[in-house]
Amino acid sequence: MTEALLCVRGLTRTFGAVRASDALDLDVRAGELHAVIGPNGAGKSTLIGQLTGEIRPDAGSVRFDGLELRHLPVHQRARLGVARSFQVSSVFPGLSALDNVALAAQAHAGHSFRFWQAVSRETALVERARAELARVGLAGRAEVRAGALAHGEQRQLELAMVLAGRPRLLLLDEPMAGLGSEEVQRLSDLLQSLKRILTIVLVEHDMDVVFSLSDRITVLIFGRNIVTGPPETIRASDEVRRAYLGTAA
Repeated sequence: MTEALLCVRGLTRTFGAVRASDALDLDVRAGELHAVIGPNGAGKSTLIGQLTGEIRPDAGSVRFDGLELRHLPVHQRARLGVARSFQVSSVFPGLSALDNVALAAQAHAGHSFRFWQAVSRETALVERARAELARVGLAGRAEVRAGALAHGEQRQLELAMVLAGRPRLLLLDEPMAGLGSEEVQRLSDLLQSLKRILTIVLVEHDMDVVFSLSDRITVLIFGRNIVTGPPETIRASDEVRRAYLGTAA
């Protein structure tokens, strides 16, 4: 069995009377695409927030490559290789696609932020940015202002920005949200190409995407992991069908 890169034990987080994470256990193996699914309110985004450090758990452990992360802030986790994308695209709309990715690469390299024009004069950053744009299929859109890109292209750009940080663990929170069918297919193909190169945790409502891409799937209900397994196991689970997929046992 492949060793877990990410190991979550007893993760608990409450918001008032709501247990968004309820003694949650989760293992994500190195090199796999691991989907996390569940109905609205199951605690999926809260889980992602706790993995990145944006949300502090009340109890439990988050270990990444053997290192305890629970008390580390967001930027230190990012330096260790934990990166995420958001449900809403977060790009600099007034800058070109190339400059967006170059700035992301500059931030990861630890340089202080300077006026964006300075970034364009740093050859290494620009070359790295062009390579990431090519990887996500935006090589021909490098000089286009980010705000002028189509929504799906902005998703690709955001992913290029994340990849510029050279992550080891990529956390994707509903990357298909708001995309048309052709855009979903392009992004799915991109994620397929990234499998094995990166370890990916995918929170997604599009079940076609989830079942086509995932090596394993975890189902959350009320903040608990009710089952983890390969797609065929999840499809065959009576508990999952009753609680989430909406079909009779």
